[in-house]
Amino acid sequence: MAQLYDAVVVGGGPAGASCAVWLARLGLSALLLESADGLGGLARSNPFQDNWIAALPGLTGREVAANIARSVELAKIPVLTSARVRRVQRSDRGFLTTYSNEGTGEVASRTVVIASGTCARPLPGQAPGEHFPGVLVGPGVHVAEQDFRGKSIAILGGGDNAFENYSYVRDRGAAQVHIYARSIRAQAQWLERASTVDVHLGPHAVEPASRRVNGRQYDLILVFYGWEPRAPFADDLMLARDASGYFKTDVATAETSESGIYAIGEVAHRMHPCVVTAMADGVVAAKAIQARVEGTGSR
Repeated sequence: MAQLYDAVVVGGGPAGASCAVWLARLGLSALLLESADGLGGLARSNPFQDNWIAALPGLTGREVAANIARSVELAKIPVLTSARVRRVQRSDRGFLTTYSNEGTGEVASRTVVIASGTCARPLPGQAPGEHFPGVLVGPGVHVAEQDFRGKSIAILGGGDNAFENYSYVRDRGAAQVHIYARSIRAQAQWLERASTVDVHLGPHAVEPASRRVNGRQYDLILVFYGWEPRAPFADDLMLARDASGYFKTDVATAETSESGIYAIGEVAHRMHPCVVTAMADGVVAAKAIQARVEGTGSR
């Protein structure tokens, strides 16, 4: 009979890795499934210093991701990367998770932890996998590696990422930078750095194929429309979600509306999203799973 894990953790970012490490340190068995080719989540695509993490000053997002991978390795947690989860279903042993990784595999577990995070929200009507030349969706390496010198840039969105990248692009020699936003949600520290003449507030028409916004031609369009949960494999489970599609969870255990399934980190939007709160979420779920498996908590 195939091994029965105490938990299958879907997603190797800060939340999933933290949960898996704690499960292992608590003496429980966990398998970590990650759809990318390495651990660390969105931090892997952040080449900048992340000085919001009190214990890790001066480290870039990539270095934080490397530390996450090292922590998982030290805890001797079995990991499958490039493993895309296709389905999670109930079984007589608990749950059966189906994934693809150079073929199709299945793994049995007593519990499942959804830690698959979020992805940048695309343009309205943009199909999954659809790309437009010169249109960059979300922050990350693809923005940092661009040469902005002498170019005209349109930035879509009214949050922190939009206004922070306005300053980043302008400081790197862009000839013209305009922000298009339906509403402003950015912190004052970023708003103060933007020229009011460059901010266009209200509805805007985007033509991504020709890189036009409100009829004006740009060399590049940067899209910062926020984030959306990424867990298509969970659709059939019919888990309770909020109006934005994030999983509803119990604040004390991180358990979803389905007994034995937990959702942590940004996919559950339980608290302000960042590396530290995601890791804390992983600890909450790990302790709840320990109580469940050892029979000291409710099932």
